[in-house]
Amino acid sequence: MTSPATNVMETEQKPLKSGFGPETTAEEALAGRDLRGKVVIVTGGHGGIGLETTRVLSNAGAAVVVGARDLKKAQGAVSKLKNAIVLPLDLSSPSSIDQFSGAFLKSHPTLDILINNAGIMATPLTRDSRGYEMQFATNHLGHFQLTARLWKALVNAEDSRVVTLSSAGHRFAGVELKDPNFTTRPYDKWVAYGQSKTANSLFSVGLDRRGKEHHVRAFAVHPGRILGTDLVRHMTDDDLKNAGVYRENGVLKSSISGIKSIEQGAATTVWCAVSPQLHGKGGVYCADCDISELVPDDSQNPSGARRWAIDPSIAKALWALSEQLTDLMWPN
Repeated sequence: MTSPATNVMETEQKPLKSGFGPETTAEEALAGRDLRGKVVIVTGGHGGIGLETTRVLSNAGAAVVVGARDLKKAQGAVSKLKNAIVLPLDLSSPSSIDQFSGAFLKSHPTLDILINNAGIMATPLTRDSRGYEMQFATNHLGHFQLTARLWKALVNAEDSRVVTLSSAGHRFAGVELKDPNFTTRPYDKWVAYGQSKTANSLFSVGLDRRGKEHHVRAFAVHPGRILGTDLVRHMTDDDLKNAGVYRENGVLKSSISGIKSIEQGAATTVWCAVSPQLHGKGGVYCADCDISELVPDDSQNPSGARRWAIDPSIAKALWALSEQLTDLMWPN
């Protein structure tokens, strides 16, 4: 008997001309959909674009579970939102991931939408308890393990989506499969960040290939350039200056165009999570509420997907490495 997966066309890394754009807000991307009865997890859903994602989806009726390392801060942020609760989650800790997943599954047999939103950027060289470089461990391996632990609930939903936040920063570096943790090569915080964001995109490619026969589809998202979030907390003044950002009376501002608001920054996440335009599609890198175009590897334009971030063969190799590093075999 032919597997259902062989009957599904690969989604082209090509814009759909969705009718949305960089100025679309999360509310506009939702387009008034009623999400009552849907169950959603948003990692880091208590700050920045994660909080806006939680707000929009919970206001639409979804039951949202926020995974957060700082429980007190997260509870304060979501306390006034409808249908949102917080569970402790540290993506750099395998035991914390297992505890979060176990607590969720005790009361939720299905999971309709998993949004792998949390992340860190441009940190000094730090390692987790296993010795893994922290950006790769948190941004990619943590979400890889989390999704595996929640896999049964995603399959049980029979029509679920996994949205993982990548970044235009994937253009900084591919994944160095022989040394992802910088044990032999010099550490560069931006190369490490780029590697982790490329891994987020490749994870979506690999996950979609495994998930589509179970009606689980996966998408990678570039939210856009956004000021005023915790993601910039490790950036030095020189980093900010090089990015065209400066402080005025303690507030971050930009000297270049194209900066998005929090509401606009959450739009592509919401669009990928709920839009009927993506029905039957998956395994693609998206931005500005559309599938991004594939651009040459040497493109100087921050927009678009680089080949190394969507290549199926690299995704397959990264998947095998991720299983090895997390000491898990993906469930059937």
